[in-house]
Amino acid sequence: MLVHSKPGKWATWAVFFVLFLPLFALPLLVIVAASFAGNWSGALPSGFTGEHYSAATSGDSLTALTTSLVTAVTASVLALLVGGWAALAAASLRKRGRRAMDALFVLPVAVPSVVVGLAVLVAFSKPPMLLNGTRWIVIIAHTILVTAFAYQSVSAAIVRLDPVYEQAAASLGARPSYVLWKVKLPLLLPSLNAAAGLCFALSMGELSATMMLYPPDWMPLPVQIYATTDRGSLFTGSAIAVVLMAATLLVLLAVSRIRTKASYR
Repeated sequence: MLVHSKPGKWATWAVFFVLFLPLFALPLLVIVAASFAGNWSGALPSGFTGEHYSAATSGDSLTALTTSLVTAVTASVLALLVGGWAALAAASLRKRGRRAMDALFVLPVAVPSVVVGLAVLVAFSKPPMLLNGTRWIVIIAHTILVTAFAYQSVSAAIVRLDPVYEQAAASLGARPSYVLWKVKLPLLLPSLNAAAGLCFALSMGELSATMMLYPPDWMPLPVQIYATTDRGSLFTGSAIAVVLMAATLLVLLAVSRIRTKASYR
């Protein structure tokens, strides 16, 4: 920590908790409390029950969770492939070319996600790429929205790479493809894993563009939460939201373990 005195450290921690609890922790605790509530007519919930989780982990909710996981994993893999390849290609460009690439990949996150959803809907609603009404239009929209984060993460890591390793491999006669697979990508592995976790988390929580695109047989969990709460089932919706948070956190913990192992290599 930048603060070395004991009173200063206590003051820093006090400010942290004063800001963290009401802004971040308290809303999440309210959702968790509501997921176990049978009634909430006063300051605190009452009639605690686990029945909401039975609905949140079965039937349409379980199908929606599977849909979200498949969509997020697929979009993250595609984002890493496209964003990582583009970042590697941009590193070899001149300054003006890199700026153009940066602007191109940042554009989807610079506009509202509902605009991206509308653009995808218009682009893929007519032949020859007729994807409207299929799961792939949702996956493409999620990929477009998260690729920028993969591109930025890998680009930042490439800037920090020491070129000595590549130069040493090339001086020993290694081909460019060998240098890429055996030298450059292993050095970028921690950043790739971090980008994968970020892309996955963003895809799991995406709602605006998904609402415009999802077909009836491919409803992600955020849409299920919206539909459940819109019908007035707030406690069941809270339980589904807790399931969404738990599934996302479990995957992020798994990715963080991979990233930790990669950083030791």
